[in-house]
Order: sequence, then structure tokens, then C-alpha cells
Amino acid sequence: MSFVYNADPERGREWQRLFELRAPEIAFRVWPDIGSEEEVRYLGTWAPIEDLARFPNLEVVFSLGAGVDQFDLGSIPSHVPLVRMQEPGIVATMQEYVAMAVLALHRNLVDYIAQQRSATWQALRVRPAAQCRVGILGLGQLGAAVAQHLTGLGFACQGWSRTRRQLQDVACFAGDDELPRFLSTSQVLVCLMPLTAETRGILNATLFEQLPRGASLINVGRGPHLVAADLLAALDSGQLSAAVLDVFDPEPPPVDHPLWHHPRVLITPHIASMTQPESAIERVLDNIARHREGREMVGVVDRQRGY
Repeated sequence: MSFVYNADPERGREWQRLFELRAPEIAFRVWPDIGSEEEVRYLGTWAPIEDLARFPNLEVVFSLGAGVDQFDLGSIPSHVPLVRMQEPGIVATMQEYVAMAVLALHRNLVDYIAQQRSATWQALRVRPAAQCRVGILGLGQLGAAVAQHLTGLGFACQGWSRTRRQLQDVACFAGDDELPRFLSTSQVLVCLMPLTAETRGILNATLFEQLPRGASLINVGRGPHLVAADLLAALDSGQLSAAVLDVFDPEPPPVDHPLWHHPRVLITPHIASMTQPESAIERVLDNIARHREGREMVGVVDRQRGY
């Protein structure tokens, strides 16, 4: 019985060390050294792997990230569950990143970067965090955690999701009918939605027009959520004042893409959240134990919903 790891080799060595300590009965392999295909029971991967039928005894595919939109669900045998990574390290690092981005926008960092480049010394007014309303588009595990973290920093937070959620100190909106009202008061919009056919391209001109003039955008969902040309137009017209982007389509964007050079855009290379090996392995081994005991695993993807 083996577990095959298909992601960054350096982190794979750390996973291997921890597996040997915690689960020595499971042979740990780092791709492409998969050993016997018949021995593979569990596969942990970030990127999809073609021809999973080559592993006749495969029992579970673990996504090594919070998202699963990179997988073609139809290519995974119907009897093999796909499990999203749900572990504290992903949540904590996402909370840190969004807090950093919201504070950067709230405290005018984009303006001060521009002033530094022009050797301009100009103080801008500081507003209390409570006067800045942050809207979280998507209230799943990450969105809910981010919203509650931001309320702890004093920001007024609200969130929108397909189905109704209830979160302490967070105004919750749900469904298509309540989306316009949610957008109309979101001064900083944070996209944390899963990527599905319905959410692809959701960050577009129609949505931007429903935000308060001068609002800003943080995209830590997926690159295909964003219509880049619409964002550029909204920034140039002043409808949006700034954007912090961690995800793109494709990744990385071409070197001549205008987002690289736009003065109102801050870019990071898809690093908003990362799995932490110690806590990730705790979650994976717990799910393996659940699976072997016939209990429900945590984070199993609903193939109909796509997440």
C-alpha cells in the first residue's frame, strides 16, 4: 500500500519524513518515482494526472490545495473520491494575506508607492477601519474565516454566498436577489469563491458597476473569475481605485500584460495561502483512517456542485 505525492519535490521530502514518522505502514513515494502501480492506494496532487486508470487499486485522490477546479472531475473514476485540502495552515495564511491586502488598500499603500517613485511627500487622511466596509464574495471555509479575522481588526464586514450563512458580527447576504445590495456597499471586495461554470468571469464590468465608485478589488479566488479587460477599464475610469491580484489566467500572465505595469495594481504570484506540511499530513492521515474504517471523510468534493 502506497501514497504517491505529486507536487513540489522539496516539500515532498518534508512530507516523506513526516509520513515515515506518523504512518510507517504506508509506503510514501514522490512523483515520478511511483513504484508499483498496483500498490498505489492514495494519490496527493496539485495538478491533474492523466490516465488514473493505470492505478487499478486507487482509493482516494487528495487535492493538495483548497481548490479543485484544476481537475477534470470526469477523468477521475466515479468510485474514487476527490478530497479538498482543509487544514489550519491554508486558513491562517489566507487570513494573513487578505488582512495584508485590505490594510494596504485601506491605508493607501498604492498611493504611497506611487509617491515614493516620484519623490512626493504627501500625507493622506487616515480613516478608522470601522469606516471601511469589506465585502467577502464567497463564505465557504476560507471566506468565513477571513471575514471573522477582519472583524477582529475593526473592519465592518459583510459576505455573500449562494446559500444563507450566519456569522457573528458579519452581515450575510445570499442568492442572486441579494447580490446587488451586497455589492452596493462593499468598498473593498474580496473574491474567495470556488471556480465553477457559474462563477467563471463573475468579476466583470457589470459587477464592477454595482460597487461604490472608488471601490477596490482583491482576487484570491481563481484567475478565471476575473475579466482582466473589464478590470483595466474600471481602474482607468475611476470606478475602481485599486486592485490586489494573487491569481491569474494564465499563470504567470504574459510579460507584456498591462496588469504588470498598471500603477493601481499590486501583484503577487499565487501565494495567498499554502498548505503547511505538518497540519496537512494530520488532515490527510485522519481522512485515510476515516476511509479505511468506512467513515465519512472531511472535504469530499460534490461532483455535481464542483466543490
